[in-house]
Amino acid sequence: MAVHYLSGAIASAPEEPEPYTVLSELWSDKRSELAEVVQAADSLRTVLARSYVNFLEGDMAGAVLALGSVTGARPDVSWAKAPWFSDAEFLGVVSADALAEAAMRTMERGHDLDTDIMRERFQPWIHAIDTVSVREPLPEAMARMAILLRACGLTDASFALCDRADSVERVMLTEVVRAGTWRRLGDPEKTAAAFERALGLDPANWSLYLDLADLRAEQGDFATAVQLTAQGLEHEAAEPTLRAAGAAYRARLTGSPAALRELIDLVPQLANDSYRALLVKHACAGPSLPEELLAEARSVQNS
Repeated sequence: MAVHYLSGAIASAPEEPEPYTVLSELWSDKRSELAEVVQAADSLRTVLARSYVNFLEGDMAGAVLALGSVTGARPDVSWAKAPWFSDAEFLGVVSADALAEAAMRTMERGHDLDTDIMRERFQPWIHAIDTVSVREPLPEAMARMAILLRACGLTDASFALCDRADSVERVMLTEVVRAGTWRRLGDPEKTAAAFERALGLDPANWSLYLDLADLRAEQGDFATAVQLTAQGLEHEAAEPTLRAAGAAYRARLTGSPAALRELIDLVPQLANDSYRALLVKHACAGPSLPEELLAEARSVQNS
């Protein structure tokens, strides 16, 4: 069908207006057939076509979310240079929440965006963030958008957007984003200060205690790490990641065989392999732990 050819043309040169014009005419003439094809999208280029069809239909959330998914899969292409993405009709309507979710999708595959060429490709996203956050200043959405700015290496702009979010209302997520940016910049004390402010805004959030505990463990302050995990467990006693961290940090601080045994038993419940390995490494550095228990912990770590 013609949509496949047009999708290929758009994928080859997202900034060229002609394929969009033809796709718009096709949408006018054969709307139901085109909608059926793009809604059953099973390839990158068809998802790309769907983003424009969503735009034509006035579904700006669907348009930006589809483009965010395409960008996350292939950030090496300037997808956001599509003419509709910088159109006032789009920027004047798309919601801050939809743009924030789309921004998160651009990062979900973990590609490195902190290069000059990536910043150039993401310039339309940056412009959209500036425009939409002024029109609809929602603090949590702005905080999520600030994560993309940070990923692109624009840490000053990320902090500035967080400050603007605070001027509307202080929320926990903004401080968490600030903490991540300070961590990226290599400042552990400012990272900790931001996490502590986040806890002040959401004192029952167990994951914030874990974030702070992990940070203190990185600094070698295992006594504080143990205290923080214990505080977190007061709010979520059954959380396996928090329990595992607490056990690891107790084993490291005190050389407790019981703590190391608890960690070994919890390891299978930890989904993140690198974090699991880090906790086991910390625990096995505890004083005077039995060799057979250390061997078991290391075998579990590598399984």
